[in-house]
Amino acid sequence: MVNVVMNVMKNSTSLRWLWITFVFLVIDQVTKQWVANSFDLYESVNVLPFFNITYVHNLGAAFSFLADQGGWQRWFFTIIAFIASIVFGVWLKRTPATQPLLAIALACMLSGALGNLIDRLLFGYVIDFLDFYIGSNHWPAFNVADSMIFIGAALMIIDSFKQEKIKKISPENKNS
Repeated sequence: MVNVVMNVMKNSTSLRWLWITFVFLVIDQVTKQWVANSFDLYESVNVLPFFNITYVHNLGAAFSFLADQGGWQRWFFTIIAFIASIVFGVWLKRTPATQPLLAIALACMLSGALGNLIDRLLFGYVIDFLDFYIGSNHWPAFNVADSMIFIGAALMIIDSFKQEKIKKISPENKNS
């Protein structure tokens, strides 16, 4: 097993960034279990003037989209998270080692997809608890997995601009 991991780390693919996936997947699951075991549902504890830890169940997707449906959304979002995890994993494997920012972005998004997939499979909902607000205006609660999806998407956007800039200044394009 150690030899397999070492070969992946030496490989020219971007799978060497999978450690990011595993680290944040563990952080996501540990924090969700801590909240679920330490708080009553909907219990909220003020941490900062703009942040609470508030334990909620999200039966839907982002911003509780489709949460009020009859239960079919559990399997719909489970399938989406499963497919997204496969796509991110394959994409990560195919990403050249020369594109570390894209690889890190994919590892982050894979972590988030897997974290929320685990929740949906085990509980039928996603555990959310990070509650940011200004005055009485609260953003929908979210979790570490959601944060990793957001961070990964932001890094992917940054990488796309970086790749466009590289294409514009590459010698191949100057000869055209």
